Parts: sequence; C-alpha cells; structure tokens
Amino acid sequence: MAEPILTVDHLVKSYDGKTNVLDNVSFAVKPGEVIVVVGPSGCGKSTLLRCLNGLEPVQAGRVKLGSETVAYGGRNLAALRQRIGMVFQSYELFPHLTVLENILLAPTKVQKRPRAEVQQEAEALLDRVGLLAKKNSYPRELSGGQKQRVAIVRALCMHPEILLFDEVTAALDPEMVREVLDVMLDLAREGKTMVIVTHEMQFARAIASRVLFLDDGRIVEEAPPADFFDHPQTERAQRFLRTFTFDAVAKQ
Repeated sequence: MAEPILTVDHLVKSYDGKTNVLDNVSFAVKPGEVIVVVGPSGCGKSTLLRCLNGLEPVQAGRVKLGSETVAYGGRNLAALRQRIGMVFQSYELFPHLTVLENILLAPTKVQKRPRAEVQQEAEALLDRVGLLAKKNSYPRELSGGQKQRVAIVRALCMHPEILLFDEVTAALDPEMVREVLDVMLDLAREGKTMVIVTHEMQFARAIASRVLFLDDGRIVEEAPPADFFDHPQTERAQRFLRTFTFDAVAKQ
C-alpha cells in the first residue's frame, strides 16, 4: 500500500492563543487521491490549507510531506514549498508581467531550469487550457476564469507532488466557474494528488476520493463522496447539506 504524500498529525492553530481555529486535525493524503474539504464559512478550511503549505505557524501538531516536516520558518521550507503547488482564490498573478512571464518566473529563477524548456512546457499547458493565444497578455486583460487557469498552469510548471486549491471559484461567475472546474477534473483524471477547499458541492461529489467535513476547526466527518452526500452520519453534516440544497434551489 502506498505511503502518504502528505500527513497531518493533530494540528492545532490559534490566532489569539485562546480560540482554536484548527483543533486536533489529522488526516493523510495518498498519491493520486483528491481530498475535498467542505464546511461552513469560517470553519477553518482556508487556514488549514495555509498551514499545509507552511504559510501559517501552528501551536501543536505537524504537517509532513513524505518524511519531511513542513513548518513555518523551517530551514527547508523554501525547498518543500516547491513540492506543494498552491492556487489561491485571488489568483496572485504579478500585474506587471505577461501571462507567460508569470508562469516562467519561479521555474527559471527558483528551480534554475532552462528558460526554453520551461517555455515549451508552459505553452503546451496554456494550449491545453485554451489560453495559448493569451500568453503575451497582462492579467488586467484577462477574465477571472482565465486568470485562475493561468494560476493553475503556473503551479503545474513547478512539477509539485501535491496541489492545494483554496476556493478558486469563489469570485467567479457561473460560466467562468465551469472553465476552471473542467481543468481540475482533467487533473484528477490524470491522477494528480490534490487537496481542494470548495463550496461547489456537485463538483466535490464528482471529483473527491474522500470528503472531509470541517466544522468549528474540527473534522466532524470523513467519508467517500457517495457516503457523505447520500448518508451523512452526523447531525451537523446533515444540517449543512440541507442548507446547501435550499441555497442551490433558491439560486435557480
């Protein structure tokens, strides 16, 4: 049986030293798995992803990538982050750089890879997501969905072992949401290892290997998607899913 790529062991995170935003969170991610984290707003989902990438210090527990500990301020953090791709809700593209320059920056400057090699790969990935014609455009000239697809290509060009997606469709209109989710579904079909925070429940059901339901900083339920969505075991998960169904109907 394959060893986990990522292991989260009894993680505790607090911003004020009094209230735990993450409270004893533990789970593991194996190669090729897609872990989808769902839960109400403010339950700690985005904080969890930031801790997985060493962007936040924690008060207890640890995150391990393979056999190495990922820790805020750790000596090997820069090297470990190259192995963990992160795609943010707000794109985080450099506005003064073109699409292609945004993608080439980290592989050429951080990984010291030959520009010609990275450019060939970047252009192939841009073509795959339908954006090759935009390679010389600036972020301000792109739609939200296009910016997010560029951010995904940028992460892929670093050849990460695992990809983290933090509410990447939250700021997009429905048509743009579909553009981005289709790219992520393709990555899942290729066997990419991913941890995804999302409010898109139908997408979560379609893409997840396992669903983690987070509430008040704790994993309340962990199950395959069919079990979680059809037969949630806890009253809190049942209530959450009823609310989602009501919201979905109300928006139609």
